[in-house]
Amino acid sequence: MNPIADLIQNFQELMAQVPEFLQPFIVLLGGMIPFIEGDAGGVIGVLGGINPFVAGAAAAAGNLIAVSAVVYLSSRARTAVVASRSGGVQTLEEPKPESKGRQRVQRWLVRFGVPGASLLAPVAIPSHFTAALFVASGAPRRWVLLWQAVAIVAWTALTTTLIWVGLNTVLM
Repeated sequence: MNPIADLIQNFQELMAQVPEFLQPFIVLLGGMIPFIEGDAGGVIGVLGGINPFVAGAAAAAGNLIAVSAVVYLSSRARTAVVASRSGGVQTLEEPKPESKGRQRVQRWLVRFGVPGASLLAPVAIPSHFTAALFVASGAPRRWVLLWQAVAIVAWTALTTTLIWVGLNTVLM
């Protein structure tokens, strides 16, 4: 066997020690973590021996739950900040310079709107961060949630399918 096949087999043996009904829950929790999200969560699930449909669905669900929470909290925070500014409260803090990732997402948001930026942003930064940036920029919460869901499902389906096809090609 080659080293990659050994690594995958060892990982599958490790996952086999977890009760089968809990395995998708572990993938769901992985999908909630920034930088793992649905795309890598689905890959981890497939590598662990979980059915690709179950792994992808669990990873995407975890990512959607986390992003929904971020959007909700960001929306509440933005509403509070806008309300306090309109009430005449002034701050003396200087604005902090934006990171390169945030600048890139802002350009994509202006150029492609929420739909295009939602689909492109996972290439640059996690969906948790992009969703918060979109809401902080004033994009409607429901619009952000819709397009983040589309992007999460699309990216998770793509990466889960690619790893499943790759494994079946390499290991067969």
